[in-house]
Amino acid sequence: MTPAARTEAAIALLSAIIEEPRAPADAIASSFFRARRYIGASDRRAVSEQVWQVLRARRRLGWWLRDEAPSGRLLLAADALLSGDSLSALSGLFSGARFAPAPLGAAELGMLRPLEGHTLAHPAIPEAVRLEVPDCLLAPLAARFGARLDLELAALGRTAPLDLRANLLKGTREQARAALAEEGIAAEPTPFSPWGLRIGGRVPIIGSSAFRSGLVEIQDEGSQIVALMVGAAPGERVADLCAGSGGKTLALAMSMRNHGRLVAADISAARLDAAVRRLRRAGVHNAERHLLAPGDKWAKRNAGKFDRVLVDAPCTGTGTWRRHPDARWKVGPAELAEIPPRQAAILDLAAGLVRKAGRVVYATCSVLVEENEAQVSAFLARHEGFAPVAPAALWAAQAAPGLTEAERGAGDLGFLLTPARHGTDGFFISVLERRA
Repeated sequence: MTPAARTEAAIALLSAIIEEPRAPADAIASSFFRARRYIGASDRRAVSEQVWQVLRARRRLGWWLRDEAPSGRLLLAADALLSGDSLSALSGLFSGARFAPAPLGAAELGMLRPLEGHTLAHPAIPEAVRLEVPDCLLAPLAARFGARLDLELAALGRTAPLDLRANLLKGTREQARAALAEEGIAAEPTPFSPWGLRIGGRVPIIGSSAFRSGLVEIQDEGSQIVALMVGAAPGERVADLCAGSGGKTLALAMSMRNHGRLVAADISAARLDAAVRRLRRAGVHNAERHLLAPGDKWAKRNAGKFDRVLVDAPCTGTGTWRRHPDARWKVGPAELAEIPPRQAAILDLAAGLVRKAGRVVYATCSVLVEENEAQVSAFLARHEGFAPVAPAALWAAQAAPGLTEAERGAGDLGFLLTPARHGTDGFFISVLERRA
């Protein structure tokens, strides 16, 4: 594809994302490229990079354009100008030739002309715009990070590496690393997860033999650490209450060495169905799926029967912005009000499932105190028989590389992982043991 054709494809993809604000951008991109199989791998990567660059700067671009809802064409053009292109070069790109974007109109040129020669930065940009966050999240994020706000938000705005988890049901981490190397894929061990491998840059890992055989699974190191902190052992009874398509279920089955009872539960039948292929590829045999539905008696029948219950709770996803830059624009005051009660209800359900001396592991991919420490504190006030397990003890029990108290950043109630400190997605993890 020519640069102009790539830009035209990027405009089409970005417009599709803008038109479906509630749908995940990566899902829209997958559908977009499936419908255009003639676009080769290198062109797909180039188009995706153009679009994701715009998504990471969407609010600042809108500020420069003085437009709260600019079109995909304007956003792509403004990003090019503020990245160093000239208006004449841009006009040449928007030529209207075959496979090229239509020429820029007089109104569009009028909006773009003041941007020429500038960069994204400007002293008059409001703080929330500069940091690319919704206004309603500025105060909660500032309360969380304090003087580290700029550093942490900058890390959340960068491209994430590709993390893999070696599937110990199929081989060791070193065997997985060697298998990848044989296919020309260089991977390094992750610093905290004993299962993790990290790849720099974009690699078509899904087409590799290591992935197709189930030897490796795509999983951020932070997500691996969540599964590690569950401490699921062979022969135990373990429930993954918000299993989704089974990412952490796979890691739990691996920890259990396929022995014991593992239940992947979720309210979405589609997500549970999507887990079937992943479980089969990974060689998991001890997992069963359960659809949670209103009026379901499953929780009552299984009260007090589980050794470990993982609550990977629904949340605002503020810790995943490196991978999902569009997710930040899906959070508003309504979500901030609605999500914590849902989290509390799932935690209460988990409390009823776990036996004495068993553990509830509460995790979110959010960095907000309201969804994390505040949620755990409220749970402990409602359930006096539970107590938090000290993070340092958790690391020691797993024989994993530890985090210092300063690095954990969430006190005795759990620990917080962030891209700036740890190179992972943002995750909060709390382990709550039933003492009575």
